[in-house]
Amino acid sequence: MGVLRSIETRIERLFEGIFGRAFRTHVQPIELARKLVKEMDDHRTVSVSRVYVPNEYTVYLSSQDRRQFGGYEGSLVGELQEYLAEHARREAYALLGPPQVVVTTDDDLAVGEFGIATRLAASEKPEEGPTPPPDLPLEEPAHTMIYRTTEAVPAAGLASVPDPVERITVTFAGRQQEIASDHVVLGRSRECELRVPDLNVSRRHAEIHREDGAYWIHDLGSMNGTLVNGKRVDRTRLEDGDRITLGSTEIVFARSVSEP
Repeated sequence: MGVLRSIETRIERLFEGIFGRAFRTHVQPIELARKLVKEMDDHRTVSVSRVYVPNEYTVYLSSQDRRQFGGYEGSLVGELQEYLAEHARREAYALLGPPQVVVTTDDDLAVGEFGIATRLAASEKPEEGPTPPPDLPLEEPAHTMIYRTTEAVPAAGLASVPDPVERITVTFAGRQQEIASDHVVLGRSRECELRVPDLNVSRRHAEIHREDGAYWIHDLGSMNGTLVNGKRVDRTRLEDGDRITLGSTEIVFARSVSEP
């Protein structure tokens, strides 16, 4: 399997089970990857001896589409950047810096529509890219190209597509508990929203909170510290399947999206 196809497979697997039937009208991650590559090819600039392509890409999504990515946006951006870098390598394109992808919201876009603007820009860190030759015109952001997902339907039909339901849970001591609040304190105290009856756990040990669509955990000055996947942390972002250790208790954090 080629490297590009391997990255495509990772993108598909990253969102497997999340972008299912309920998302048939929404922007699909693999569509973003392929259209970003198209924009790279369409904005080639030929210099004396090399073919340069944009290294900055801004992706515009409707607020509803962007909401579907939730806490997965950071992972998606990383995969898209790697996809662009590999395509540039395969085509022997020159870059002025590693491909950078920024996702932002445009409320003028409908569900299933997305825009891409590109820019050829010298890297602010000289060590990350070559110095642009004098004959290379550095670009202002290009005109934004608007795309529409191939399975999108007119706005009148959107009412029949249910919004997905996000479910956040933690599992420990053989039981699962759903997190319905944006702020949950974990600890030994009975006053904590999530009580952990472990003598090695502080009364108010750590807090899980939602921030900009992602979930974070931070230690509240506990005696024995907070570990995530075996690493001691003060504050870190949580991903589906992460293992949190408080005292001698292991807690599994889970984040899933399903149809209502």
